[in-house]
Amino acid sequence: MDRPFLDLAPCGPLRGSLRVPGDKSVTHRGLMLLALAEGEGRLRHPLKAGDTLSTVRVLRALGAEIEEEGPHFLVRGRGLRLKEPEDVLDCGNAGTLMRLLLGILAGQEGLFAVLTGDASLRRRPMGRVAAPLRAMGAQVDGREGGDKAPLAVRGTSLRGIRYALPVPSAQVKSALLLAGLFAEGVTEVAEPVPTRDHTERLFRHFGLPLERGEGWVRTFRTGPFPARDLTVPGDFSSAAFFLVAALLVPGSEVLVEGVGLNPTRTGLLQVLRAMRAEMEWR
Repeated sequence: MDRPFLDLAPCGPLRGSLRVPGDKSVTHRGLMLLALAEGEGRLRHPLKAGDTLSTVRVLRALGAEIEEEGPHFLVRGRGLRLKEPEDVLDCGNAGTLMRLLLGILAGQEGLFAVLTGDASLRRRPMGRVAAPLRAMGAQVDGREGGDKAPLAVRGTSLRGIRYALPVPSAQVKSALLLAGLFAEGVTEVAEPVPTRDHTERLFRHFGLPLERGEGWVRTFRTGPFPARDLTVPGDFSSAAFFLVAALLVPGSEVLVEGVGLNPTRTGLLQVLRAMRAEMEWR
């Protein structure tokens, strides 16, 4: 059988500027927080791809109004009380959506929902999110003792906990912080090493309660909060290919505009700087 192949040839210097697609993690989180906010807000330059469009569909099923405005989304939130869905919520292949949504739905008292996904997502472990949520009082069940989707969630009254992540996970941390917005008392998450902190940054953007220290972050029950417009930064992982290509081809000069420079995502820049790469960012 013939194998597909690519012909590669040297090229001249790379010159120009570009804008990469929006960050997927920020798009997921921005949509969710706007759905929980009061009023309307715009999510500018989101990533519109399979996983994030699954988030749009699920949030619509939970009562949020989301419209496309060219490259942007206009979101009219439900406030802190979501609508009980009439059907199973299909998360597609979006593990971030399923895990973070568990945290939100766990605190929606009286609301019942079932979360599923494609064959790949149904094989992924969810117990590392479900277990600490159950410690907060959440009612979460599913296949293999609640470790695999489909997952059934019955929203209930939650209580804050102090939880030490056994392994670093921004998704588990984020799910617990989101649940903490609906819980009595303090919800604190300790992590063995820093993980990406998009959720914490967005909490501050929306004025949600948040305290941070060395190796820990905590939140508290919140009241209603207003929507605020949010611009999604460009995805650093997508930008990395162009940065490295420009460094490898002599005489190149490439500008990547609007890319996110969250220090929890930009380790490549430190490595390249240590290799004496000629570059600057601001």
